[in-house]
Amino acid sequence: SRAYSLVDSSQVSTFLISILLIVYGSFRSLNMDFENQDKEKDNSAAGSFNGNSTNNSIQTIDSTQALFLPIGASVSLLVMFFFFDSVQVVFTICTAVLATIAFAFLLLPMCQYLTRPCSPQNKISFGCCGRFTAAELLSFSLSVMLVLIWVLTGHWLLMDALAMGLCVAMIAFVRLPSLKVSCLLLSGLLIYDVFWVFFSAYIFNSNVMVKVATQPADNPLDVLSRKLHLGPNVGRDVPRLSLPGKLVFPSSTGSHFSMLGIGDIVMPGLLLCFVLRYDNYKKQANSDSCGAPGPGNISGRMQKVSYFHCTLIGYFVGLLTATVASRIHRAAQPALLYLVPFTLLPLLTMAYLKGDLRRMWSEPFHSKSSSSRFLEV
Repeated sequence: SRAYSLVDSSQVSTFLISILLIVYGSFRSLNMDFENQDKEKDNSAAGSFNGNSTNNSIQTIDSTQALFLPIGASVSLLVMFFFFDSVQVVFTICTAVLATIAFAFLLLPMCQYLTRPCSPQNKISFGCCGRFTAAELLSFSLSVMLVLIWVLTGHWLLMDALAMGLCVAMIAFVRLPSLKVSCLLLSGLLIYDVFWVFFSAYIFNSNVMVKVATQPADNPLDVLSRKLHLGPNVGRDVPRLSLPGKLVFPSSTGSHFSMLGIGDIVMPGLLLCFVLRYDNYKKQANSDSCGAPGPGNISGRMQKVSYFHCTLIGYFVGLLTATVASRIHRAAQPALLYLVPFTLLPLLTMAYLKGDLRRMWSEPFHSKSSSSRFLEV
C-alpha cells in the first residue's frame, strides 16, 4: 500500500504561524489594557476626570453585533460573489489601506526598540494629520514600502505578511466582553462557515466561499494605466493580486498551497484574547484576596491550569483535525466546524469545574482590577 501523509510542511507552517499570531495578538491586546490603565491612573493623579479616557480605537462586540455579524458577512460574501468584477478595484484599494495600517501596527514594537537608543520619544507634529513618534513614522514607512512591493510583484510571502498584520490588529483592537457573547459569535460563524462551504453549491451552482477566497483581483496599476491610456507597456506587466484575506504556504514539492482564512485565526483568537484577559483578572483578584482557595472539589493542579493554555491546545487540536479532514476528503473544509467545538467545549467544561462559569458568562470584569501587571504563561 502507498504511504500517505496527512500533514505536509505547508500545513505545519500554517499551524505554527496561526498559533504565533494568536498568542502575539492576545498579548498585544493585554499590553494595551495595561497602558490604558496607566493612563487612567495618570489622569486621576493629575486631577483629570474625563469620562472618555479609555481608548476609543478598541471595539467591544455586544450580543446584537455578535448575532448579526454572520448575516453581514454573508451579505458581503454574496456581493463579492456576484459583483466581484465591479468592486474588485475598490475592494483591493481598501484592503491595501487597511493592510498598511495593520502591518505598521505589527512592526511598531520593533521600530520602538530600534529608535529608542538614537531618538527621543517626543511626537512630531504633522498639522491636521496629528502627532507621531519616530517609531510610528518608521513603521508606517516600512509598511507602505511593503504594500507597494506587493502591488508590483504580487508575491505570496508579502501577501502573508499583510495578512499577519491584519490578524494581529483585529485581535488586539476587538474585544469579546463575556463568554455569552463569545458563544453567540462563534456559534453563528460556525453555521455561516458550514453553510457557505458545504451547501452554497446546491443553491448557487458553485462553492461561494472557495471561489471568493481564491479569485484574484485586477492590479490597480493595470486598471489605472488602461483608464488613462498610458500605453501598452505602462503598468501592463504587473500581476493580478490575491488579496490578503488568508494565509497561504506552498508545499515542499510546490504542487499546491495550503490556505487558511484570517477569519479562522481572528475569531478563535478573540476568544483566546478574552480568556487571557480573564486569567490576568483572576490572578489579580486572587492576589487581592490573599490567595483565597478555589472550590473544594477541584484539585490544586486543576486550579493552576489556565484557561488560555486550555483553549490554545483546543485550537491546535481543532486545526489539526480540520487539516486531516481536508486531506482525507480532498476538499475544502469549514475550519470553524472543528475550531469552535475544540475551543469552546473545553473552556466551558473547565469554567464549570473551576466554578467560574457564571461569572465568565455575563460580567467577568465587573470589579476593579488591581495594579498587577504580570501573568505567567
